[in-house]
Amino acid sequence: MLGTSEERKVELFRNANVDWLGKKWYFLGFSLIFSVAGVLSLCFWHGLPRGVDFKGGTEIRVQFAGTPNEEQLRQAVDRGGIRDATIQRISDPSGRAANMEVISLPMSTASDSAHDTGRKQVEDALNAGYHDSAYTIEQVDIVGPTAGKQLQKQAALATGYSLIGMLIYLWFRFELIYGVAAVVAVFHDTLITVGAFSLTNQEISLTVIAAILTLIGYSMNDTIVVFDRIRENLALSRRESLTDVVNRSINQTLSRTVISSGLTFLTVLSLYLFGGAVLHGFSFALVVGILIGTYSSIAVAAPMLVAYQDWRKSRGKVAALPAKRVRA
Repeated sequence: MLGTSEERKVELFRNANVDWLGKKWYFLGFSLIFSVAGVLSLCFWHGLPRGVDFKGGTEIRVQFAGTPNEEQLRQAVDRGGIRDATIQRISDPSGRAANMEVISLPMSTASDSAHDTGRKQVEDALNAGYHDSAYTIEQVDIVGPTAGKQLQKQAALATGYSLIGMLIYLWFRFELIYGVAAVVAVFHDTLITVGAFSLTNQEISLTVIAAILTLIGYSMNDTIVVFDRIRENLALSRRESLTDVVNRSINQTLSRTVISSGLTFLTVLSLYLFGGAVLHGFSFALVVGILIGTYSSIAVAAPMLVAYQDWRKSRGKVAALPAKRVRA
């Protein structure tokens, strides 16, 4: 005979009793180290490495008859007078894109009408300096400087609108402080993820923006699960301190958080390790984002509620956070 839903529920941590808020200064230090490192890299070191999608340029896919010699390929491109070109192998386990290289050229002219020059430069460079194997240009993707700036603006707006929309939703669903705490945590996740791209000098493309929007939703969902349990416990334990309620709520949702985040992390890690160069940026953003997003739900968003309570108490106002009535 099957047991109740509570008996069947998988729990990795039964009766967990971790004082999460007692470690808030360690969490703050961890967040500051990675956030500041990312900001310094963005401002002074590598900057924001933008891909062809945003800075404009030409991306040429070249199919070779045999395994290309990348060192000779780079030398041929350099001798052809092409500067700042990026050469990247496409890894495809199915074999459909075997022996294919992607040559990315930055936009060197200010006019969109002159952007076809890149293809001719690559063809001339390969014809003159690369004789290791025959090749065929399979695809040419061109993004002009005007389109690149528009895509960059739209990517920033998409990220900003998603954060504002989530803040408004949580304002009505919970209280304003819940929404503010969740948005701050998600902004923290986004900053560290973008900083990781800058620190490792990996280009940010449209697929990376899609990954960042995905992790924003994932992190927000994880935070809402914790917040919902905090709200329920506040309604049932009004005499208990908020610190105890938050600690207990995090411990009660810990198994769910670790299981769901752990399985998702294993999936995106496999995508990062075996997905090939085309998906490398997308999967890298998800690997970093899921780790940081899970961490921030516990170590950033929840402690902000307690900090808000302490701030109200210092001003002589009601300390406890409001909690909506739990329906029977």
